[in-house]
Amino acid sequence: MSLHWALICHGLITLTIVVSFLCGQWRIFQGTPISSIHRFLTFGAYQYFLRFIGAVFGDRGTNLILSVEYYCCDRPNPILQLIYLAIIGTTYYIIVKTSFSYIPGYYLSEAHRYASFLAIAVGILLFLVTSFSDPGTVKADNVSRYLSAYPYDNIIYTEKECPTCKIPKPARSKHCSLCNRCVARFDHHCGWMNNCIGERNTRYFLAFLLWHFLLCIYGTIAIGLVLAGRLKELQIVHVLTVYYGVDNSLRSLAPYVVQWLLDAHNTQILLMVFMGVVSLLLAGFFAYHANLCLTNTTTNETFKWQDYISWQKKLLIEARASTAALKANIAGMTTEGKPQESKCKSFFRRSLLQDTEAIVKKNVYDKGFFHNLYEVVFPVSTRASFLHTKSKSS
Repeated sequence: MSLHWALICHGLITLTIVVSFLCGQWRIFQGTPISSIHRFLTFGAYQYFLRFIGAVFGDRGTNLILSVEYYCCDRPNPILQLIYLAIIGTTYYIIVKTSFSYIPGYYLSEAHRYASFLAIAVGILLFLVTSFSDPGTVKADNVSRYLSAYPYDNIIYTEKECPTCKIPKPARSKHCSLCNRCVARFDHHCGWMNNCIGERNTRYFLAFLLWHFLLCIYGTIAIGLVLAGRLKELQIVHVLTVYYGVDNSLRSLAPYVVQWLLDAHNTQILLMVFMGVVSLLLAGFFAYHANLCLTNTTTNETFKWQDYISWQKKLLIEARASTAALKANIAGMTTEGKPQESKCKSFFRRSLLQDTEAIVKKNVYDKGFFHNLYEVVFPVSTRASFLHTKSKSS
């Protein structure tokens, strides 16, 4: 049982670290150990590391670490691309070495040997297409077309010039400091792709997320069926019930079956857990970006709307405070000598409009489910009308 407790503790610690790293900044976790762990993982640990390097190696060591940080975080580089290829290649190699000897098996046919290779190949192809495709670079020769394609909403986008590219800045575009270019319908810069995600390659990015989610689910289920086949072929349940006298019930058999699997196929179990966790993360990322696409919003615009709404709320609070102070002064002048109104009455006498005022997000680019989906699958710059505009303006 000590092994079981060790695995449970390991799983809880891993889950806490993952949740802290990914979700520790959420409001629900503010003031909790999850938030503290998040700050340590994302900021504190690195600062302590820099102090340690400075104390041991001096300024030369600190400058070396900072230069590496600049290359890894502030410049385009293929590091995460190589890590992705290493992860998917190593994972598939381990699966081949540990599980292909049991295929064909009780539940899986030999076709899965080739199907798995094809699935990996498609995943890598989508990765390469997303990484090396044009995200929708805005240049002097196409800026007029993008200006026509995406009108300014005069809320989060207003007419201005890109100070770096020295060209008009179309609505929904952003200058990426890493790639040093303006990108139409900019979503975000993806380190894993070493490329921006924008108007032309959002469709490839979504396909990449969806395919890798399905790939992880397929791998998890396939390995599970391999292990189930081994239990059936070796008649483990029959041996436990007949020769060891274990009661033929799920509650009694489960601990012994799990122990046998951990002893005989621990690598496959770890692979299943790894792919299961990754599939959940990919499902979350895909759902988030799919929702953005179906509402015709980008990650960059989400942050812009948050800043705009926060600014409007601040103005509203200040206006309410000024109005309340003015009303209090007027009331004090007109009701001097009269008994003060109770707080309960004043609460119910407040203006209904004041209580129901809200900041409304008005996304002029959201034109309905099907139109939004069509814009992602068939980007504006790939359509004949967009190319026709070029011939007109030239």
